[in-house]
Amino acid sequence: IVGLAVFWLPDALIREAQSVVPSVKRAEIGATLLGHIQRITGQTCRSQLGTQALAALHASALGPDAGGQVFVVPSGPDTAIYLPGGLIVMNRDLIEDTEDPAVVGGHIIAAAAQLRLEDPLAALLKDSGIGTTFTLLTQGEIAPETLRTYAETLFANPPQRADDAILLDMFANAQLPSTPYAYAVDVTGETTLSLIEADPMQGRPIREILSDAEWISLQGICT
Repeated sequence: IVGLAVFWLPDALIREAQSVVPSVKRAEIGATLLGHIQRITGQTCRSQLGTQALAALHASALGPDAGGQVFVVPSGPDTAIYLPGGLIVMNRDLIEDTEDPAVVGGHIIAAAAQLRLEDPLAALLKDSGIGTTFTLLTQGEIAPETLRTYAETLFANPPQRADDAILLDMFANAQLPSTPYAYAVDVTGETTLSLIEADPMQGRPIREILSDAEWISLQGICT
């Protein structure tokens, strides 16, 4: 019985936390993690027109009712990270190193696809241990030091990319081409071949993702 409890209880508590922690609390946890990430990268990049363009691209990639927000930071890994509360953190290089807004939309989709692999709150609780989960359930809080440590861990080791089947489904729902993102991830296309060959927009007209003015504003969000 004790052995079963050791293996069963942590997952049971995490599932309970996933079901009872409200969206407002998730957003608070995500915002705190973002704050700790900014201590590593520097402050998030903001400009009025750039932020508006980023919001438009977020809505285009995930839908107008997706909720959450994308934040651009001065440095970081070569993949966007999805935080609790729907917050997405993206390195400025992912925007500045391309001339195609579909690539940035792809990074947003790939970040949101992490949610289909594992709830970011569950990932946090698994990494932090049963004590953190118990405290969250009983007191509604997570220790600041726990969040700081996890933010550093998450930023240094971002989640793996979701399966191509998941990504292709999300690209199809967004009506965005997956090929530009695939080549941005791997310039040879070898490790992202299925995203190229099964591009849901192949042979179909592609809508304008951002206007030229919006794209220029987005690329200059950190200047």
